[in-house]
Amino acid sequence: MRYFTFLSIALSLVLLSCEGPQGIPGPPGLPGQDGGLIVSSSFEIVVDFNAANGYEFIEPYGFEVLPTDVTLVYILWEEDINFDIWRLCPQNVFFNDGILTYNFDFTQTDVRFFLDGTVNLDFLDPVWTQGQVFRVVVVPADNVDGVDVSNIDNVLSLDNAREIEVRQY
Repeated sequence: MRYFTFLSIALSLVLLSCEGPQGIPGPPGLPGQDGGLIVSSSFEIVVDFNAANGYEFIEPYGFEVLPTDVTLVYILWEEDINFDIWRLCPQNVFFNDGILTYNFDFTQTDVRFFLDGTVNLDFLDPVWTQGQVFRVVVVPADNVDGVDVSNIDNVLSLDNAREIEVRQY
């Protein structure tokens, strides 16, 4: 039994002290990136849609957005006494005469909010076009894997999510 114990310890020491050849190197990082923490950036903005602006509004991020980052836009759908209710865009509103869609698209430099659908946008009540509150959250693609992004609280609770900047115009 002693011999077996001695042999086990000796074999363990030999295996732990072995060093094999170096593996193939991983892919290079992005230029100018130091490999530090990757954080989410966000802001809140109030948008007025009208015929003069073509029922769209373009907002520059004001911070660096990488080609692999994901932009998520949420619209303030309802205000309850205790909390705000946010919905992930695009969002549809169904009317008797058609559909209104709150939508967005984005580039690496800005995000565009716009109204779309089958309703005549010129005849919408201002409740649907004026003072629409949006939250934009830009997150590294790696951070959203497996996260229910339809819930803004899930996205904002991701590691390293920054506080939301409120933009006033």
